[in-house]
Amino acid sequence: MTTQIKTILTDEQQAMLDGKFGLAKQMGLRLVLDLAAAAGADELVPIQSAHLSGVSPLTGGLGLRQFLAKLTSDPAAQVAVPTTLNSAGCDENQFEAMHIVAPDFKEHNHEIVELYTRLGVRPTQSCTPYEWEGVACEGMAAWAESNAIAFGNSYCGLLTNRESGLSALASALTGFTPRYGLLDDDARRPNLLVTVTAVLSDPTDFSLLGDWIGKQRQPGWKLPFGPIPLIKGLPDELSHEQKKALTAAAANYGCPLLYIEGLGDIPAGDFQGELLFDTAALAGRYAELRPGTAVSLITIGCPQASVGELRATAELLKDKTLPTDAPPLWVFTSSQNKAIAEKTGIAAIIRQSGALLLENTCPEVVPYDPTWVKHVLTNSMKAEHYIKSGLNGIPTSVMTLADCVAVAVGELKLAGGQGDRGAGVKKHSPVHPLTRSPVHFSSGFFTATGHGLPSQSDFTITGEAFVTDTPITLLGFVNRETGVIEEPGHPADGQSMAGKIAIFPKGSGSSVAPYVLLELFYRGQAPLAIVNTEIDQQSAPACSLEDIPYAYNFDTDIIRGINPGDKVELKRTGSEVTLQVLERRN
Repeated sequence: MTTQIKTILTDEQQAMLDGKFGLAKQMGLRLVLDLAAAAGADELVPIQSAHLSGVSPLTGGLGLRQFLAKLTSDPAAQVAVPTTLNSAGCDENQFEAMHIVAPDFKEHNHEIVELYTRLGVRPTQSCTPYEWEGVACEGMAAWAESNAIAFGNSYCGLLTNRESGLSALASALTGFTPRYGLLDDDARRPNLLVTVTAVLSDPTDFSLLGDWIGKQRQPGWKLPFGPIPLIKGLPDELSHEQKKALTAAAANYGCPLLYIEGLGDIPAGDFQGELLFDTAALAGRYAELRPGTAVSLITIGCPQASVGELRATAELLKDKTLPTDAPPLWVFTSSQNKAIAEKTGIAAIIRQSGALLLENTCPEVVPYDPTWVKHVLTNSMKAEHYIKSGLNGIPTSVMTLADCVAVAVGELKLAGGQGDRGAGVKKHSPVHPLTRSPVHFSSGFFTATGHGLPSQSDFTITGEAFVTDTPITLLGFVNRETGVIEEPGHPADGQSMAGKIAIFPKGSGSSVAPYVLLELFYRGQAPLAIVNTEIDQQSAPACSLEDIPYAYNFDTDIIRGINPGDKVELKRTGSEVTLQVLERRN
């Protein structure tokens, strides 16, 4: 077992850790130091900006609201650097038009934005901070929106790791982040070589390419900070919309950065694999993603539509009217881009067609009414990836912007009838991509030694073991009221972590997943302790902030050594954590 590196603190940072700047900054620095120790970083570096995810009640839930209320109860709680806010869950000024039926959703949405604002966060409510005037998209930062991370790292000179919503908030409060990973040049080298022979022009072509790259990941590849492709064969000049679509979709599978041949300096690569995206691959993806049944709703703007995408939408809608029996068309954008669209007449054209122009929200964080939204059509693989996830579980299809608008205005007919809003289409149930591992049962004596978080002190926890060898997608696939895994195909589907010592490899999915653990904690349904095989950006932040016992990186295989239902003891003494079986299951 390796020895944890101690992070060297300045006098200011030590005073912050001692609570001299208030509870919020103390909690924030404890989390930053926990993540630094886990990453082997011996230095904290100042950041120039932060961007926070976790705004919609759909994703943050009760855990987010209660945690923000706890922070704002500290009168000294203020962010230390310019900080922007991700997309909220609705356009409050057009709430009725969105037909949201989730109880108290508008009130909870307003509460979340207001609490962030009290912390000094700029309430941009946008997933595209790189498009905002006055936002520094360069230098050291702590950003937590996946598409913005990939865009800023790829094109703007931004230096940020893939932060969780909680770790970005901790860095915003303290002004510091651990120096590791993508803040160092060596980690920013390309690790995949992608050759494109298909002719790409429409932004959706680039969206399909980005998502396709992530789907090719192989178990043997070493990608410690996610896929970082070097892409060859793209046009010499790319529009803002093409670059944005590419990075947003590549981020679906953890890509924090990409390189395009001919665009800027490219460091030497350590290529784990070579991929070919040809005409057949592009055509095949379009065929797979084309709707085979009627759609209920058409969404444009994920990430939120740029002025260029709004202009293109308006040109397609000019002098046209959406038929009353056609699926509604919702166009999502930021308040800043909407203001520009209002001044230039773009917004008027979109509205005159009958489309709904929304601001401050994004298609992936809206709680759609399942009584009528049964199939969504979009031009974005980012929207497709998240709308069909456990958050909404709605089948989602993809076509180009022009085709989406053609469906909306009745010029392009789909199977099942244009006006049939998905009647008879069953709610989508995503299936876990991993198959169940062979069942095994261990017997006899077992003990292992691992690491704990520096902020936590000695503890002894005894309880029943919850064990799975498959990563857990906390957001969307764990019931945030009961702790039950709700993911068809997952080995632990239907089982609860509540009140048990939860042992699993790590979390997967969204950067706001830690708020699910916080909500379980506040409801009294959290695990007694969490044990991961490696440090987890989803589990560790929540455990650090609310002192849920946590351990990781053991000297032997804890998952094969412990059976579900075994009685185990997790004990921390000093910096060492031991996990042992006290009694085997029957």
